[in-house]
Amino acid sequence: MSPEEVSRWMLSELEQHGCVYQDDVVDVVVKGNGDTLLRENAEGNLVLGRPILDSFMKLSGNEVVWVKPDRYWRWRVAEDEPGREARG
Repeated sequence: MSPEEVSRWMLSELEQHGCVYQDDVVDVVVKGNGDTLLRENAEGNLVLGRPILDSFMKLSGNEVVWVKPDRYWRWRVAEDEPGREARG
């Protein structure tokens, strides 16, 4: 499993469901034996590593935002501020 494959899967989930949760992506990566693409955060949870995040950002451009409190990505809406992070 490559970062590009994970990114394409994430984009497909966005197209189908309107959002994609980090926990769901981590599950897919673990099941695909891509553990090396993940890292452990300060709380001890598995999260996406930089190669996946970089690939996804390249693939999705400015059309997608990260909702930090709930740990998911969704399509950008007109009310979103500039940047990759959204408030909700």
